[in-house]
Amino acid sequence: MEETNRQRKIAGVLQKDLVDVLQKAAQDGMRGVIISVSKVHVTSDLGIAKVYLSVFPSDKREDIIKGVQSNTATIRYEMASRTKHQLRRMPELLFYGDDTLDYNEGIDKSLKGDDENPIKNPSVLPRRKKQ
Repeated sequence: MEETNRQRKIAGVLQKDLVDVLQKAAQDGMRGVIISVSKVHVTSDLGIAKVYLSVFPSDKREDIIKGVQSNTATIRYEMASRTKHQLRRMPELLFYGDDTLDYNEGIDKSLKGDDENPIKNPSVLPRRKKQ
């Protein structure tokens, strides 16, 4: 099902404000870590927002995602106070790690010849999990 214009607008508002909230948290407690919100999907009933986070360096991704998931209530409260004039009800936030950069890096490395050639042997490319 295609996203409606309203879903896209709300996703954009959430993405913009989430970047501010998460970057502020990263500056306070996590030096040398960059967190970006790569995509936000809002359900058709506007009740759930799936947030995909890209973390650099990628070896800290799992720890950062777990930390963000454990602080979801605080983040949702902060987001609700920021968007109180734009949204009637704050959607539930679900956070996921975005591995797109790692996937692309693996493809680039394979195409440059650093790994086995994926064109000759496509089974060397990892299968991506859909969420």
